[in-house]
Amino acid sequence: MSLSKFGVSQEKIKMLLDLMDKLNIKEADLEEQFIRAQGPGGQKVNKTSTCVYLKHIPTRVEVKCQRERSQALNRFLARKTLAKKIENLLLGKKSDEQKRIAKIKRQKRKRSKRAQEKVLKLKKIHGEKKKFRSSKIDIEKE
Repeated sequence: MSLSKFGVSQEKIKMLLDLMDKLNIKEADLEEQFIRAQGPGGQKVNKTSTCVYLKHIPTRVEVKCQRERSQALNRFLARKTLAKKIENLLLGKKSDEQKRIAKIKRQKRKRSKRAQEKVLKLKKIHGEKKKFRSSKIDIEKE
């Protein structure tokens, strides 16, 4: 794959190629098709095939990308998405995406009773401190 094929910077292409090498994804293993995009866009969408369909033959992972109007950019984004999917498939819980999802779940998890009581106790103490400050200021004004 030549570096000038996609409409993105060379650093991004290098990062993608490194990720593909790390996951052992070869260009020869990819089946690529171009499809006419659907949705809003009028004549431009109806005339050009900007939607990219990629299939990694050994793992049977499929990706379809029509995020941008440029076919070259969609080809890059499809390869990037395909690499991320294969990484999740191979690494499972160790992948960056899985770590991010697990972190969000931990953050949204409901606090235990003990932790809730501790937080409420600290809030009550803070509120009492604030009440004390306000009453002190009122005395000084009089």
